[in-house]
Amino acid sequence: MFKRYWSLLGRTGISPYIWTILGILPFYFISLSPSTVRIVEGVILILSFFAIYRLAFLSKGWTVYLWALLLIGISIALTSLFSYVYFAFFIAYFIGNIKTKIPFLTLYIIHLVGMVIAVTTKIILQDAFLLKQLPLVAIVIISLILLPFSLRHRNEKEKLEEKLEVANQRIAELIKIEERQRIARDLHDTLGQKLSLIGLKSDLARRLILKDSDRAIAEMRDVQQTARTALKEVRNMVTQMRGIRLNEEIVRVKEMLKAAEIEFTGSSNWSLPNVPLLVENILSMCLKEAVTNVVRHSKATHCDIRLAYTAKDITLIVSDNGTGNVSENNFSKGSGLAGMKERLDFLNGTLEILNGEGTKLVMKVPKVEIVKEEGLR
Repeated sequence: MFKRYWSLLGRTGISPYIWTILGILPFYFISLSPSTVRIVEGVILILSFFAIYRLAFLSKGWTVYLWALLLIGISIALTSLFSYVYFAFFIAYFIGNIKTKIPFLTLYIIHLVGMVIAVTTKIILQDAFLLKQLPLVAIVIISLILLPFSLRHRNEKEKLEEKLEVANQRIAELIKIEERQRIARDLHDTLGQKLSLIGLKSDLARRLILKDSDRAIAEMRDVQQTARTALKEVRNMVTQMRGIRLNEEIVRVKEMLKAAEIEFTGSSNWSLPNVPLLVENILSMCLKEAVTNVVRHSKATHCDIRLAYTAKDITLIVSDNGTGNVSENNFSKGSGLAGMKERLDFLNGTLEILNGEGTKLVMKVPKVEIVKEEGLR
């Protein structure tokens, strides 16, 4: 329980030790009061603050805002009576974690205005104890302005990252489903017809074996040939299923460019860790098609290929110093651009064509990491 609480304090961006000091320090402030009655009042206010603060985090609905207003009132009272302004840190942290915008802004303004009025009043009254800690009080006021918005921004960012993670898991699952369906279609198209033909010819040969042995033998030869053809097609299909990695394709690309006497420059690292093979395979096919276009159509002497990836997307850029007259009109002219765009569309990717001193193709796809099955349950 203590470790969990300590970890929670550390996530606020402020050291847990500072939070602890801020929790103990008010007792020192009230101990400086010469009046026993005032000290008792101060202890009651402090204990009430911590109790209500705990209730505020456990509550839901409109009671949260009621507890927040009581906390602001106690903090202002401690500032007015004992010059203790540092409970404002606790309230600023609490307000920063309020998700609804209007209550957040309302409590933010009430808290900030109330504390500024309380501090300004003490300064006007020339409170010696508060004036001694004036630099720290200024830091507190600045924190009241910035901390709630900083926390709110962090929480919204975490929420978006969680949604992105869920979306990535869903995309990964859809990719698996699509790949299974593709394999099923390929197996049906490859083996279905030939297995049916083998069955029919085998049945025919069985019926002819006593009536016309020569024809039965011919039918069995056809069965043998059909089986060999089916086996060859299955092997080809398995090879295609294995896919092509970018670090394998770039070797072939370099050989192609060298044979065409086109100078190659580009990235040195072509590994994409923890990326589905389907994504890398599609990028490899697009890379092959893009370089084929450079060799066949660009009249270029130099080709630069770059691979870059961030936490959100993967970018593949193919640039050349050729004629530079490629546009979206070429998508229907058999240059392979239409096929590249269709493949990238399947991954929610984009294909951008830039012309200048040559042509630049920018292919970008969202980065979908491989998710273990346990994470999808």
